[in-house]
Amino acid sequence: MALACTSFGLDVDNLTIDRYLQYLSLFLKWNKTYNLSAIRHPDEMVTKHLLDSLSVAPHLQGSRFIDVGTGGGLPGIPLAITYPERHFTLLDSAGKKTRFLFQVKTALGLDNVQIENCRVEAYQPVERYDGVISRAFSSLKDMTDGCQHLIGSDGRFWAMKGVFPKSELSELEKHYIVDSSHPLIVPNLEGERCLVVLRKEIS
Repeated sequence: MALACTSFGLDVDNLTIDRYLQYLSLFLKWNKTYNLSAIRHPDEMVTKHLLDSLSVAPHLQGSRFIDVGTGGGLPGIPLAITYPERHFTLLDSAGKKTRFLFQVKTALGLDNVQIENCRVEAYQPVERYDGVISRAFSSLKDMTDGCQHLIGSDGRFWAMKGVFPKSELSELEKHYIVDSSHPLIVPNLEGERCLVVLRKEIS
């Protein structure tokens, strides 16, 4: 795992790696009852959940993020473990998933994590975010339409996708532009992964 983190440009210590493993252990335990994920094998969880989440870490800019449709805390929990100085709100409408996240937050002492159990359109933050990050949205248009009330004027959308979503970009409102895009190389993960960063053009 340390080698994989190094390949992402992350300098993590043994304590951080231990917390990643604690999280995965809790995920594995709760998954048996709560069906957090269809992935059951620990090795697959390391690759498809933990490392996939961490692959976006070097590209984040800002200090306040919201992970919408976080499910079992992906990518929010691994990112919060990696960056204790940054704040992460984890939002999901499924109560069983947010109950699991409260357990993780307590067990790992993640003071930089806030958990919200509601639908995204109902959530009105007191302070807007530097970024919305998600693996959950079916399209970029769904993401920007559903989450535009969450970010500040200079905020970004960090969308984790498979192949580069060229057709989805054509569906966006004209004021959304691609700030950057990055291929994501996840060790032992087959198939393409990419990160698309969108921002609202200020006229």
